[in-house]
Amino acid sequence: MHTSGTADEAWYDDDAGPVARPYTMTGGRTAPARGQFDLISLVVARRTVTPPTRLFPEQARIVELCHHPVSVAEVGAELDLPLGTVRVLLGDLLTAGLIETHDPPMLSELPTEDLLEAILVGLRTL
Repeated sequence: MHTSGTADEAWYDDDAGPVARPYTMTGGRTAPARGQFDLISLVVARRTVTPPTRLFPEQARIVELCHHPVSVAEVGAELDLPLGTVRVLLGDLLTAGLIETHDPPMLSELPTEDLLEAILVGLRTL
């Protein structure tokens, strides 16, 4: 981390880059304006000719990733951004009509311990 000089340098990490970038992408918002985005919710891009507004590179990447259904967790892992930031970006894309979401099917019974362990192993590999 830079330690010399100005206050602006305190917001920059040599390895990570600008620390404020996710905050800037979301305009300081911590929750999506629209939509619920559970980790296992599926997101798919809607076929549109052009986006109605200019997108951040990360939003354009989300639309590109979602040409086939992808989970919110996969989007977050692919973009390497905090989940809260990903949810806000997804909410903006949903509002713009560029994506749609599909909730996972409800389980009729509680998951087995083996299934929960398999999910935990999968999450650790992300």
